[in-house]
Amino acid sequence: MSGVSSSGDVFNRFNTKEAEELQVGFIGNPNSGKTTLFNAYTGAQLKVANWPGVTVEKKEGAFKYHNHIYKLVDLPGIYSLTSYTIEEKVSRQYILSDEVDVIVDVADASNLERNLYLTLQLIEMGKPVVLALNMMDIVEERGMEIDLHRLPEILGIPVIPVSARRKTGLDILMHTVSHHKGVASNPHVVVYSDLIEDKIIKIEERLREYDPNIRNPRFYAIKLLEKDPDIMENTPIDVSDIVDRSYETDIINQKYDIIEEIVEEVLVNKQETTKFTDRVDGILTHRIFGIPIFLGIMGLVFLLTFTLGDGIKGIFEGWLESFSEGAADALLAINVGEILTSLIVDGIIAGVGTVLTFLPNIAILFLALAFLEDSGYMARVAYVMNGIMNKIGLSGKAFIPMLLGFGCTVPAIMATRTLENARDRRKTILITPFMSCSAKIPIYVLLSSMFFGEYKSLAALSMYIIGLVTGLITAYVVTKIENKADESKETSEEAEINHLLIELPEYKTPNTYSIAIYVWENVKEYITKAGTTIFLASVVLWFLLRFGTSGYVEDMSQSFGAATGRFLAPILRPAGLGFWQIGVSLIAGLAAKEVVASSLGILFGITNLDSAAGLTAMSESLAALGFGTLNAYSMMIFVLFYTPCVAAIAVIAKELKSVKWTVFVFVFQIAFALLASTLFYQIGSLFI
Repeated sequence: MSGVSSSGDVFNRFNTKEAEELQVGFIGNPNSGKTTLFNAYTGAQLKVANWPGVTVEKKEGAFKYHNHIYKLVDLPGIYSLTSYTIEEKVSRQYILSDEVDVIVDVADASNLERNLYLTLQLIEMGKPVVLALNMMDIVEERGMEIDLHRLPEILGIPVIPVSARRKTGLDILMHTVSHHKGVASNPHVVVYSDLIEDKIIKIEERLREYDPNIRNPRFYAIKLLEKDPDIMENTPIDVSDIVDRSYETDIINQKYDIIEEIVEEVLVNKQETTKFTDRVDGILTHRIFGIPIFLGIMGLVFLLTFTLGDGIKGIFEGWLESFSEGAADALLAINVGEILTSLIVDGIIAGVGTVLTFLPNIAILFLALAFLEDSGYMARVAYVMNGIMNKIGLSGKAFIPMLLGFGCTVPAIMATRTLENARDRRKTILITPFMSCSAKIPIYVLLSSMFFGEYKSLAALSMYIIGLVTGLITAYVVTKIENKADESKETSEEAEINHLLIELPEYKTPNTYSIAIYVWENVKEYITKAGTTIFLASVVLWFLLRFGTSGYVEDMSQSFGAATGRFLAPILRPAGLGFWQIGVSLIAGLAAKEVVASSLGILFGITNLDSAAGLTAMSESLAALGFGTLNAYSMMIFVLFYTPCVAAIAVIAKELKSVKWTVFVFVFQIAFALLASTLFYQIGSLFI
């Protein structure tokens, strides 16, 4: 098995004339280990894009094995093939198309009952399906046994035990896939009550009359019985005399009755599956202690991010300082002009280098988040927060994007597409930027290190708490405004709250390989941003600060940048930020929040800002302006709330598909940041 790079055409490396191509769709429940299994085949060598016409992420990878080229597609994690979410629609459309040759249904073997619901739906589609029973190592650890002879007999499809974490069973799975192309599953595995079966037969007959070549008529008949909106719209036949109501609930209940019988027959020692999880959940999801425990865990995450990260950061600081001095000496030795030397050393190296020194903090944060996600804890957070989220007019499911916002706002905004309600999506998108993304860490570290001494971790952590609490309050206020705007909450379909429906996965030991890939992908993205967006921002900022109406200037206060900063100073003065240097750094931060930290070094002419000497020099320069502890905390509040980076704004525009709403979010964030920092500074000034 060999992974392949996905740059350009991911499959051009293979001789397709000598090998048969197989298009394989990976599908499964969230937390079933689907992506871990996908990564086990493709590694980090994959192509990421969006599905045509929608913003749902599409991952593709490829490898060659036994004269077959396997083109793998990692479908969104879903619980069923309904059409309530974009992910469900995308997965169903792909599976129903002729693009896929074989469907690999990745199921969590330690939670068979939950996962088999999707399996039965896939079988009913009549497509070639192979069931990959993942996490078999966990099944063995818990003393359970699955009858791997009886289960495939009942389902009528191949069942292959695998462990994505230990990379066992992978060859057998692909060998089975290669021999299962064109072998349709039996859609009659699930037999419903006589009433429903009679209706299915009648609808099937009508479907064949409408289209004699129709494939999977049983699947379409079942969906018409469920009054599935997409199927009804795209299958224009009249079944009103057969379908007198929606039979979705009946079909779901009967499916689960069948699943219960299957599990009872093939699973031995089932009770062992829940003992450990139930014991842990009794503590972590406790109705009183659940939220304090969550806050404690996140506090520990950020404590590690700052304490351990700062220790490693010192090494990076030494390297950067040596590199900067060496570059300056080298440029001087080859007689490079003063202006170009300043651009390279004071602009590029100072700007990009300062941001890169915060890489240890960023990596530790993503490592902690990946650990919590892979262990199964993140799903519990949504469950624990569901009560609070319902009170503010959102589903507990909306808390997941907010949590992702602690890593990066861009994927957090994209995650809102899992919310069915349009109002929920808009509200969640509005408040998600209030979460402190990793790009804000350099600013928190810089300001808290200069002004809060031994309390720097506490000062930085407070930003996360303030952002979270403010986001929840904002959502509550917006919900109240929406409800008043509606003539009647009961008659407004959009005003209904989407209550949480989520399965809590079994706890498991996080997979080192998956965590490594997750951290590497995010670190790589951070480094890429430093080499592109932050690089360009540093160059532009240098030009703005080194050129004025008279051309090149030694004194930055005479530059175009300073003029812009002075224009903003009166607006920012009530918030304690009325200094032209601060105004310029905040404007630069619109490109990427990390630039706020790096630009301060450029603005005050400090090339070693990340070192102890640089921090001392910076704090002295700020103190000379009258910028103290109160100003620093006010600036942290402003950074916490003000408009996210251009990449996040672009994603917001794509998700909302509305210029009006995008402009509103942009303006709202800036106005909110100015109001919040002003209130803090003015009230704080009364006591300090």
